[in-house]
Amino acid sequence: MTSPRQQIWILFFLLAGLGFISGSIFTPTLPAWWPGYTWFGRFRAHLGWDLQGGAHLIYQADTSKVSFDEAKSAIAGVRDVIEKRVNALGVSEPVIQTATVGNKLRVIVELAGVFDVNEAIKQIGATPLLEFKTETPEPAKQELTAEEKKKREEFNKAQLKKTEDAIKQLAASEGQNFAELATKVSEDTGSASQGGDLGFIKKESLVEPFAAVLFDQLKDGEMTLEPVATQFGYHIIQRLESKTENNEILVRSRHILFLTQSLEGDTPQVDPWANTQLGGRQLKKSEVQFDQMSGSPSVGLIFNDDGAKLFEDLTRNNVGKRVAIFLDNNLLSAPVVQSEISGGKAVITGNFSIPEARQLVQRLNAGALPVPINLVSQQTVGPSLGQVSIDKSLQAGIIGFILVAIFMLAFYRFAGFLAVIALTFYASIVFALFKLIPVTLTLAGIAGFVLSVGMAVDANILIFERLREELRRGEPFERALKEGFLRAWHSIRDSNVSSLITCMILAWLGTSVVKGFAITLAIGILASMFSAITITRFLMEIFSRAAWLRDKKWFWGA
Repeated sequence: MTSPRQQIWILFFLLAGLGFISGSIFTPTLPAWWPGYTWFGRFRAHLGWDLQGGAHLIYQADTSKVSFDEAKSAIAGVRDVIEKRVNALGVSEPVIQTATVGNKLRVIVELAGVFDVNEAIKQIGATPLLEFKTETPEPAKQELTAEEKKKREEFNKAQLKKTEDAIKQLAASEGQNFAELATKVSEDTGSASQGGDLGFIKKESLVEPFAAVLFDQLKDGEMTLEPVATQFGYHIIQRLESKTENNEILVRSRHILFLTQSLEGDTPQVDPWANTQLGGRQLKKSEVQFDQMSGSPSVGLIFNDDGAKLFEDLTRNNVGKRVAIFLDNNLLSAPVVQSEISGGKAVITGNFSIPEARQLVQRLNAGALPVPINLVSQQTVGPSLGQVSIDKSLQAGIIGFILVAIFMLAFYRFAGFLAVIALTFYASIVFALFKLIPVTLTLAGIAGFVLSVGMAVDANILIFERLREELRRGEPFERALKEGFLRAWHSIRDSNVSSLITCMILAWLGTSVVKGFAITLAIGILASMFSAITITRFLMEIFSRAAWLRDKKWFWGA
C-alpha cells in the first residue's frame, strides 16, 4: 500500500508528464533542442474552410427520372466521384458528405485553401466519364534547325531571368506572398489556380533535382533562393509541411514554374491512347464478378445494343493489341485483346479486393444513372477574411479567459486562482487533443470550445460553493474538501452527461458545421470533467498542506 504522500507524488509526476506532452503538442513551434521535437512536430492544427479560406458547396441530386431508392443507392457513388475530382484539384483534407433533407438528396463539399472556386465547381459538376481507348503509334522525333535552336536558347535565357526576378520579389517578403505570386505568374496550369500547391506527395513521384531539393535540402517553411532546373523548366520551390504515412515521408509544397523549351528536338505530343465511340453512354449496368478458377473479384460491364456492336467491332480490329478502359481520365486496366468478343459484355480486372470492386461498380452505376447534381448553395471565404476570423476568435478567447479568471479570483480567491491554473491545463489538453485526433477546427468548433470553457468553470463553481458551505459549518478543511467534491460530483456528472447526449444527437443528425460544434464541445466537456475533478482537487490538496493557508477560510472563499 502506498502512503497518501506517495500517492500525491505519483499523481504529481503523472500530471507533470501530461502537462509536458499536451503543452508540447499544443505549442505551434518548438525549438530543435526540445525533447521529442521530431515526434511533437508531426501534429498540426487542421483549419476548416471558414478559417483558412475556401468554399462550402451544397449539391442536390435530381431524382425526378429515377425512384428515390435508386437515387439513394447512386448518391454514395456520386460522392466518391466528387471526392476523386476534389483530390485531383490538390485540395488538402476536403470534407465531402451526403445528407438527406426531406426527400432531397444532397452532397456537401467543403474545400479549404481553394483559390479558384469556379474551377473547382466546374470539375465537381462534371459527369463521371467511362471511356474505351486504343493504342496510338509512337510518333517520330523532329530535329531542330540552327535558327530554331538559337530562338529556344534565347527564350530559355529570358525564362531564367523571370525566375530570378520572382525569387528576388519573394525574398523581399520572406515568401509570404508565394501563393499569390504563383497564381499570377506560374506556368504550371495544374497548380497555379491553387497558389502553386502540389499537395502531399512522395519523393518517388517527383523528377530530379526537384525531389532532392524538396526532400533533402529544404526544411518546413523554407523556399529555394536559386532556380531549380528540370526538363520542364525553372522552378521556385517552397516547402510547407511534412508527415509520415505507412512509413513513407510525404511533403506538401508550392512551386512556381517557368517553362523552358527542349534544345534536343521535339517529339510531337500525342496522346498514347486514341478515343473510340464506346463509353459510358452505352453502359447498361455493371456488377461484381468472381473468377471461377482463382475466386478473385473483377468488375463486369454489360452494354446496351449499340454498345455491344461497338465493343464487338473494337475487339475484332485490335486483336493482339491493348484496349484501355478509363474512368474520369484515369487508366483502370489495359488488357491485350486475344480474340473478337461478342455478346455485349466486358470484364475489368486489376487485382481488386472485394470492397474495391464493389466501390468501382457503385461509381460506374452512379455514372450510368440519370442522376445529375445541381449546385444549390455556395459560400466562399477568402484567405484574408479567414485570417481575420482566426484573429478575432483568438482575441475573443483571450478576453473571455481573462474575464473568467477575474471572476474566479474575485469570488473564490485562492481557490479561484487554483481553478485558473487548472483551466490553463485544460485548454492545453483540449487543443492537444484537437491535433491528435485530429479535429478540423471551424468557427462553429471554436464556439464549442469556448462554451466548454464556461462549462469547465461551472464545475469548479459547484465544487467551491459546496466547499464554502462546509467550511462555514465549521468543518475541518480536509473533511470540507472531501465533502465538497463528493456532493458536487453528482451535479457535475448529471449536467455533463446530458450535455454529451445532446452533442451525440447533434453530431449524428447535424450537418458538418453542427458536427464540428458538437465534437469540439464534447471533447471540451470530457476534458473539463478531468480538469475540475482531478487537477483542481490535486492542487487544492497540495496547497492545503500549508497550515497558514488551510486555516484561513477567507482564502478559500468562505
